[in-house]
Amino acid sequence: MTVLVLDNPELIANAAIAAGFTTANFEAGTRRPHRMKFHYGFNKHSLNSDDIAFLQQHAAYLKEHPSVSVRIHGHSDNFGSEDYNRFLSRLRANAVARMLMQEGVAESRILVSHWGSARPLATPEDRAANRRVELEYRTLDVAQAL
Repeated sequence: MTVLVLDNPELIANAAIAAGFTTANFEAGTRRPHRMKFHYGFNKHSLNSDDIAFLQQHAAYLKEHPSVSVRIHGHSDNFGSEDYNRFLSRLRANAVARMLMQEGVAESRILVSHWGSARPLATPEDRAANRRVELEYRTLDVAQAL
């Protein structure tokens, strides 16, 4: 699979215009939530109340935008065996997926990946930063516009 990363604001704007996006489409209530990373305590996979509130915002956004799907990336630190870290990262990603589905997001729009400690956000020694789940929004609209 080839992934195109757009880090050019002008190219992104042109793709959005080609896809029919206008500022009229951008209503205050439909903005994508800004928080895309959720961190966990050592050996934890449950969501706290702040995380749940932000995930409810993500669920509302996804319900308002049916052409958007989300990939949930589960991660762990490098403490312990890699098998256990992959298991823990899967538990974290699945907890987020369950929460989104409970809020009404269709399972078919949710993709789950679990990486264990293979993709650290920070140095491997910065374990707290690496225990996380990241959300990645995916849409076909921009890809089709290019």
